[in-house]
Amino acid sequence: MAIVTKDQVLTALSKVEDPEIHRPITELDMVDEVVISDPGNVAVTILLTVSGCPMRGPIEKAVTEAIGAIPGVTDVAVTLSVMSEEQRAALKEKLRGPSKEIPFNRPGNTTKIFAIASGKGGVGKSSLTVNLAVALALTGNRVGLLDADIYGHSVPRMLGINRPPTAVDGMILPPEANGVRAISMLPFKPGGTAEPVAFRGPMLHRALEQFLSDVYWSDLDILLLDLPPGTGDVAISTAQLLPQAELIVVTTPQLAAAEVAVRAGMLAQQTKQRLAGVIENMGAFGCPHCGEPVDVFGQGGGRLVAENLSKALGTDVPLLGSVPFDVKLREGADAGQPLVVSDPGRPASEAITSIAAGLSAKKRGLVGMNLAVSPVGR
Repeated sequence: MAIVTKDQVLTALSKVEDPEIHRPITELDMVDEVVISDPGNVAVTILLTVSGCPMRGPIEKAVTEAIGAIPGVTDVAVTLSVMSEEQRAALKEKLRGPSKEIPFNRPGNTTKIFAIASGKGGVGKSSLTVNLAVALALTGNRVGLLDADIYGHSVPRMLGINRPPTAVDGMILPPEANGVRAISMLPFKPGGTAEPVAFRGPMLHRALEQFLSDVYWSDLDILLLDLPPGTGDVAISTAQLLPQAELIVVTTPQLAAAEVAVRAGMLAQQTKQRLAGVIENMGAFGCPHCGEPVDVFGQGGGRLVAENLSKALGTDVPLLGSVPFDVKLREGADAGQPLVVSDPGRPASEAITSIAAGLSAKKRGLVGMNLAVSPVGR
């Protein structure tokens, strides 16, 4: 029979990731003790970040399976304990560093950030953003979604999140659903969905800043922000806190909606942000009876917004795509089942997936990036 060694056990455990932090548990100092006794009995003690860790079940299962796969192991006993305050503080510093800051502003950070905006409500911006985030995750991207609509937060339901974030010594670990890590104001309200958020401007800025600095996002390829409609406090704070964020304007084909959407895009001129493009939502769809296109909300709004912004800003603002109207998109949002997952073959899903592919391939520019360089005098 093969002799099982401690090194073999640690090597196996190095392939087990914490589901919330997305780093190996060995790297996070979560493996407290390894005891091997004959014949092939292995007992390990794993330290959870907090006593009420919602991922204790998956962690125990993953540890058991990883050790059980080692040749010669006949029995695995896993004991779950909890980190001390000192160990949690050390973990927090290991993940975030000694100082509190917005990680996306660190020198060399390559996360692509898109702030999804609209001139008015009712254009389907949030359901579109959620599906866009999931579509990006389905192509292998590490995606985060910040529900920056502090008053009208709706991302948790639409994304299918069913548990609150975990707090570790003041650091927030965001829950994940459909491959997307997301944070929202909802779990921080004792009164639940019906409780209003009565914040004024400075408090909105502080809430957004906390979501960016207190949340451990891990290493993201793409971060999406679902902004509230209009050009108010949150949109301005986003530009201040994340100067490298690129704006994406969502409109419907309706000309009245398009005129308002242009204002949201024109904010980029004042905040010195780059405008990544325009998405037309609720576009024409094929009639289920005759197949002819049906323009419920008119036509041309997305193209009009892109053309007007290009002319006003003196730069090319592309129409990233048009998503056809689909009642299933709304139904999926209400059920917490994004359409790009539940029915990827529908025209709306294919349009969103195509837009996601374009954003994923887009290279991040140097605008707003901290290069950690300074001029040298002569």
